[in-house]
This record gives sequence, C-alpha cells and structure tokens, in this order.
Amino acid sequence: MIAGKRSCGRFPLKAVYPLLGLCLAFSFGCAKPQSPAAAAVPTFTRSFVVSGRQYRYVVAGRSPEQGGTTTIPTVLVPVSLVFQGYRDAAGHPLAISASSAVTQVVDSPIFREFAFATGDTQYGDAVQRAEFYKDAVAKDWHTLLGPPRVTPVLSIEIPLADGYVLTSKQTGHSLAIVDRDFVQKQLFNQLSKMKIDPHALVIALTKDADFYALHDATVCCSWGSHGVFRNASLKAPQAYVLGSYLEPGVVPRFSDIQPLTEQIAEWMNDPLRGLRASRFPAWQDPSLAHGACGGRGEGSFYRFGEPTDGGTMPNATVVKLHGTAYHLENVALLPWFAENAHPETFQNAYSFPDTRALKQSALPCSLLGRASAPPKAVPLPDRHAPNGHMLIGYWVGNPRVKTFPLRDVSPQWDVVIVSFAPPVKGSTSRLRFRTPAGYTQAQFRSDIRYLQHRGKKVLVSLGGGGQVVTLSSAKDVRDFVSSVSAIVKTYGFNGVDLDFETPSLILQPGDTNFRKPTTPSVANLIAAMWQLHRRFGPKFMISVVPEGPQVMAGMQTYGGQFGSFLPVIYGTRKILSFVDVQNYNTPPLEGLDGNYYMPRTADYYVAMSELLLHGFPVDRNPKSFFPPLPPQKVVIGFLVGRSPSSAIGNSMRSLIEGRPYAGMKYELRRRAGYPDFGGVMFWNIQADRRDNYRLSNLLGPFLHGLPPIGR
Repeated sequence: MIAGKRSCGRFPLKAVYPLLGLCLAFSFGCAKPQSPAAAAVPTFTRSFVVSGRQYRYVVAGRSPEQGGTTTIPTVLVPVSLVFQGYRDAAGHPLAISASSAVTQVVDSPIFREFAFATGDTQYGDAVQRAEFYKDAVAKDWHTLLGPPRVTPVLSIEIPLADGYVLTSKQTGHSLAIVDRDFVQKQLFNQLSKMKIDPHALVIALTKDADFYALHDATVCCSWGSHGVFRNASLKAPQAYVLGSYLEPGVVPRFSDIQPLTEQIAEWMNDPLRGLRASRFPAWQDPSLAHGACGGRGEGSFYRFGEPTDGGTMPNATVVKLHGTAYHLENVALLPWFAENAHPETFQNAYSFPDTRALKQSALPCSLLGRASAPPKAVPLPDRHAPNGHMLIGYWVGNPRVKTFPLRDVSPQWDVVIVSFAPPVKGSTSRLRFRTPAGYTQAQFRSDIRYLQHRGKKVLVSLGGGGQVVTLSSAKDVRDFVSSVSAIVKTYGFNGVDLDFETPSLILQPGDTNFRKPTTPSVANLIAAMWQLHRRFGPKFMISVVPEGPQVMAGMQTYGGQFGSFLPVIYGTRKILSFVDVQNYNTPPLEGLDGNYYMPRTADYYVAMSELLLHGFPVDRNPKSFFPPLPPQKVVIGFLVGRSPSSAIGNSMRSLIEGRPYAGMKYELRRRAGYPDFGGVMFWNIQADRRDNYRLSNLLGPFLHGLPPIGR
C-alpha cells in the first residue's frame, strides 16, 4: 500500500568477518584491511558517529593514507535479455542485447582517463578522490579499474511472469522492465561456470533495462545493483556490478552510461553489499516532502538510486571524451550521509562531479515514522451537497501507536478507509482487526457512527502491504467470509476494501483467460466477494485497491503478478463500488496510444486511468479485451508527499474536463474527458493532515464543486 512497504532489513549479515591489522589514525575513523575470507578485491573500513551511534562502512581499494594506486582487474560481461512471448520484426524471439554498447562503455570515462576537477583519471576514482581529497592529493592516491576483459555475450531468457517490454510508437524505443532478482540468479549461475579472476570486479552490462526488486514490480525501479555474490563453486565471494546502458531518449533524465556509473560509484563505497553492507543514518530523500526516508545505505531503499535522482536536482554531468558525449551520475559523497556540516571533501562539496547538486548534508528521518503533530492549518468545511465525486483516504490505525481520532478527519473526505485487517498469524484466510490504540471497541464504533451520521462512508481495508491473503480452498473461503463478516458487524463498517498485493494474487501458469480464471486464489476471492455481498445486501460497499502491475501491466503481459487483479475486477464488476489503483508504487507502463510513460507524471496518471475507462487488449491480444468500467467506479490513487501536486491537479482536470495541460503528450481517447469520473484516493489521511490539509483542501472543493454524476 505504501512506498517502502517491505521490511528494510532485507540484506541480513551473512557472516561476521574479523577485522585484522593496524589501525591507522584518521579524522574520519579507523582504516583496517579486509579479511581475505570476505572478498578478494581490496577494501578498507571507516566509521563515523552520529547522535552517539557509530556507523561503519567499507570502501573499495587501499586506504588513502597508504597512497599509491590500486588497480582492480575488471571483467565486462555483455548480457542479452531474451523475452518469452515477444517477437522482433523478423519474427524471432525479442532479444535486447548489450553487445552493441560494449565499445561505448569501454571508451568512456569509466575506463578511460578524463580531465576531472579532482585529477586526470577515471570516473570512479575521481569520485573517490573528491571524498578523500586531502590525502588523495598529498599521497597521490588512486583506485582504478583495470582494462576490461570482455567476455562473449551471456544470454538470459525472461519468462512472461518475470518481465515485460514497453515500446514507444512515437520514438521507436523499447524499455525492458525486469525482475532483478531473477536476472541476478541466472547471471550468477552462469558466471560461476566461467573462469573469472576472483580478484576481479565483474561488470554485467544490460541495455535499455530497468529493474524491479523482491519479485515485485511495484518495488521499481533501479538501474541494477552491486556488491558481492557467493556460489558453492566459488572459493571467495565475487565482486560485481549489474548496470544498464541506455540509448538516448529511452528514459527522461538518464542516458548512455549514466545508470552504469551510478552503480559503479555506489559499489566503490559499498563493495561488500550482500555480505556486510555499509550502513548510514536513515536519510531524508531530498526530492520528497514530509521528510520521507530515502534510505539508510549508499543508495535508496530497494532501488539503489542516488539522492539526486528525484525531483529537479541535476542528476547528471555531461562530459565529452574524444568527441563523444557521456552522461555521468552526480552522486552523494560519503560525508553527505554522515550529516557532516564541514566535509573535508573537494571544495567542501557533498556531491560530485557536480559539486552544486547537493547543497547541504543529509537530514535525518525516522524509519518508524513520526507522531501525528497538530496541523498548523484547519480543514475547509464541506459546503456542497453530495455529487457522487469522491475524495477517498486511508486512516491508518495501529493497536500500539496512537494517532489522531477518527472523528477528527477533515470533512472533505467522503470515504474513509480504516487500515488494516491483516490475517492472523499462521493463516492466509482468517482476518482480524485490532482496535486502534487509545480506543475501546465501543469508542471506535462510536467514532465510525459519528462519521456515518455526517454522510461519510467508513470501510475497513483487508490485507495491506507485505501481508499475504490467499484463499486456496473452500475452507479458506469460509474462514475469510466469516472472519470479515465478524469485523464488519463488530464495528459497523459500510463495507470492505481489498488491498491484496503481490504475492497474494499470482496467476498460475496456464491461466490465460481473465473471464474464466483457473487460479484457485483468484476464483475463490471472487466467490468470497459475492458471498459478502449477498450476506450484507446491495448497500454493502466493496472496493479494490490494486497495484499498477496487477491491472495496467496486463496489457503488456498476462501472467504471474501482471494483470492478476483483472479477473477479480471483471468477476465482481456488478457489485464493485469503485477501483482505486495505486498509481505510486508502480513501474513505467504503456498507454493506449502505444507510448510508455514514467510514474509521477500527469501523462502517466491520465494514461493509466484511461486504460480502465476505455478498456484494453489483455496481453496485447485484441480478442481478449478487458471492457471499460463505468467512470464513476474509477478512482485514481496518489501518495501524499510522493505524487507531485502539479501532476495531480493537471491529471484530474484533464480526465474530468478534457482540459490539456502544458507539455501534455498523452492524448485522451475521449477528448471531452470523463465528467462522471469517480474521484481521487490518497494514502494517507495522516500525511495530508501533517501537510496542513494541503491536498484535501485543494481537491475536496474541486471534486465537490463539479456537476453531479449522471447529470
């Protein structure tokens, strides 16, 4: 449901390696040689203290005090991704191969000398010299990548459930969206059979590929990964970088070697990720509002992105080498993560090569979230009669952490969805709702009735991010229906909201018809919804809040998580109150115009919404057409703080009124718009309140001032 929804500790310490050797005096910490058991490439360790806590991190190369040059042998492995179910112009299986990019990479500043501000050297070394500038100059210190040995192309076949390919009708470009964990597993299996120097850094090069993590396409996107991998046939962990080369114009704000330089720079400051990752204080993402956490390591959570990647900050520096232009990632220097107010870096900078990209050190954030501070503004009163256009928000209750009272939500909210009712321990079908902290059951029922008496609808959200709700048998259906019915009756909810995310709904192999699903968990969920409808009657509300890959990605490919919610929506369309797709935890996807769009843009929000408003061919098959939903049942979902307010406003005016906005690229199939469009959903009400009701005070009056639906 929320960004960063999975456990952040997904890289556990695999083993503890002793730090041996002489401790060298240095203002930033203690440098010690790395145990040979940990990695074959040379590394050194440093530490710093923030708020009384010591943080250790590992850097590739020899410590700056020792001076001299360390050269790391390098093996460049071009990768070809071959996609099942896709064909090229000649009718052959579609392969996106990095072989054509090898020359550009080898001749780039990754390996060639360039006149950087910190010296005539390679990109990675230039960044390292900026971080340890005083010793780098005094000791003539360098960490270089050796001339790469290029291997034959390594081919990896991508099944339908592990990736898809987007195409742009306008530009002719293609962009692959691929399961990074699947690719890495296949990559490492093949590399373990090759004769590779254990002291070398393996650089696996893909082309025009964006990756998602944890087998979940909503955890998207990254340009690769880095660290070390282990295999039973290897005597020592092998250092690696997985990175992509992008043809110009494939993705906004990124081009050519920039994604690869991002991963190389991060590897040099975190070479043992996977064994002992460098850890820093949790830092705020400079591009997000509300002090949202960006990460606690060298890169952002899951995505290994740089703090410069979001928003409008300059994330690339363009240089020319032998007449060729190259884009180099602007990366955060180590003192930025250390919250160092006086960094002893090149020009006292926090970023490089562009020393102005980050103007101050990282700001801390709490991974556990912040208490609900009183807002500094008041919510606007709702002076309009109900018109059918809904402002929908999630009120997050917690049995251990108290939040503001349910009855105090802004009057702008028409539908309040209380989160969550997860499965009980040991079950995937029996759900339980625990009364939020500060309430008795009677008090919480009273607050629900208070909102209902004021014309609001109050639903309970079932499942939630990271929870697995799967109805695999008839018994599961009975347990689900009985437990949900008890929750609804106990608290008096108006209905339920289904937040069944990956991996709760995974289409089984051979399940290819969304009208007649054969996957038990899907068919049983449809049956359970009809039972709840019959039990509570026609006024009982049922909504679904699928992730983007579970719906819109079904146009590109149908299988696994892709399109998994389509049969549920189709099978319950007559009893559904609304569908509010999460348009924030999403990968790039394709619109009806044959072009693909990037998340967090108005074009993306409009294009993804019109897929449901207009209908679309599932799995690119015109004979398998998913029919349009009534506009009043379609709601667009946003995340407070991550979804840009300008993009929200532009997309809403375009969808409802058919009004174009500046720079609009997507063209509505229905140019007059959809006046009966259902409304807007936000995760979550608490975040909007902390933001002084900025979004609810803006969009509530806009929606409530529209002509009534059906007029």
